[in-house]
Amino acid sequence: MATILVVDDEMGIRELLSEILSDEGHVVEAAENAQQARDYRLRQAPDLVLLDIWMPDTDGVTLLKEWAAQGKLTMPVIMMSGHATIDTAVEATKIGALNFLEKPIALQKLLKAVEQGLVHGTAAAPILSTTAKPPLPAGASSVPAAAALPSASALNASGDSGAAGTAHAQPGQTASISFDIPLRDARDAFERAYFEYHLARENGSMTRVAEKTGLERTHLYRKLKQLGVDLGKNKSEA
Repeated sequence: MATILVVDDEMGIRELLSEILSDEGHVVEAAENAQQARDYRLRQAPDLVLLDIWMPDTDGVTLLKEWAAQGKLTMPVIMMSGHATIDTAVEATKIGALNFLEKPIALQKLLKAVEQGLVHGTAAAPILSTTAKPPLPAGASSVPAAAALPSASALNASGDSGAAGTAHAQPGQTASISFDIPLRDARDAFERAYFEYHLARENGSMTRVAEKTGLERTHLYRKLKQLGVDLGKNKSEA
């Protein structure tokens, strides 16, 4: 499951893309213009952006340039347009866009582009985090001991495969996630354990969990619901 930001001034396009991508298990956020997209990016970085080129306030290519200049183009961006020329598509690609979809967007083309974008974003994340950090002294570890992940053998200690090989972590522990399950299932299992840990630590306070995880409350509720996290236990609105 990924968080995808859809930026388009046409309500029908936003609603259609949101419905399709939600059915695929993703969390979809929508912005009807460039300013709303800017505001969202200031709060957090989505896993992927679907960005319309022609918008009334600021066009998508200009917004793409802004993000690139500000160092905020850390997520894959797929441009969309029904009127753009080849030159415009090439320009967006040079700036940093990953792909270009021509409207009306065919369902299979959309799903394939989104899948490729998310794979590209996942592959690029370790590279970005590595280049952003200074080299460590010989023998030093970049991961604090308290937060170190278990070895592959520990993760697969149960010997099971599939969903049955996934276990929820107890508060303060690292989740045991099988490497034999699909990437989406493994990611969901990790996110479920992550939010259950913070809910337990904050005594079920959605406000404090939202602050700790950097999510808005409405986004947090949707995320927990999609992950199947039980909100009834120790739930607090404080």
